[in-house]
Amino acid sequence: MNDGLAAVSGRQEFSAGIFLVDKPRGATSFAMVRQVRRLLGIKKVGHAGTLDPFATGLLIICAGRPATRLIERFMSGRKTYRALLQLGVETETQDPEGRVVASSPVPALTGDDIRICLQAFIGPRMQVPPHFSAVKYKGKPLYYYARKGIKIDKEARPIEIFSLDLNGYDPGSRQLEITVTCSRGTYIRVLALDIGRQLGCGAHLRELRRLGSGIFTTADSLAGEALSGPAGLQHLLTGVIPVERAVAMMDAADDAAGKGVAAALTTS
Repeated sequence: MNDGLAAVSGRQEFSAGIFLVDKPRGATSFAMVRQVRRLLGIKKVGHAGTLDPFATGLLIICAGRPATRLIERFMSGRKTYRALLQLGVETETQDPEGRVVASSPVPALTGDDIRICLQAFIGPRMQVPPHFSAVKYKGKPLYYYARKGIKIDKEARPIEIFSLDLNGYDPGSRQLEITVTCSRGTYIRVLALDIGRQLGCGAHLRELRRLGSGIFTTADSLAGEALSGPAGLQHLLTGVIPVERAVAMMDAADDAAGKGVAAALTTS
């Protein structure tokens, strides 16, 4: 029996645990949390990092107080995304849901041209949060003001791009696919726009999929669509990660990373 479950009155009653959910396109992160809350019948449920409705991929959902206490630790881990950029078109929101604000011809680009461009973004840098974001200003998210036509500029924040790889480029559709591993708080929408401008044509983020967050990946995630089906609860419980196991996994990963740093310093 999972540590997060206890047998009560011939059924399984949930106490606490972590779920890796593959969020489908169109669903909000809060909608997925609400679905888990409904299935489990408990109120203390949260997620470790918002995904925009148009995005898909890994959403770490923590249920029960012992699990929600780990949210901050989960959020601090590195994130890996696969992103599809539409070159030549900028939108108000830097994603496919906003109105087009600029269009430019796309120059002839080779794979080497693009790789050189991407290389320049690797490392620590400052990034300004987009106007359409959940970053708070006077207690309200920036998108609250942006939707009213009020654009609040926030100060740039430090982020880091650890790796940025070109997966492919289609000159016909002018679409560019990349895989990026980055620090917490990195807006891939802003990165997409910056890459497009660096290439001389602007861009917006057409598709986004979160492949990993910290030690977890989509390879071990549950299909989010199945949670709304008739066997939603059973489907959900097949993927519960007990709190103790999650902590042990993170501790082991941190220990391994620490040893790797120590070894690098010793040999340098």
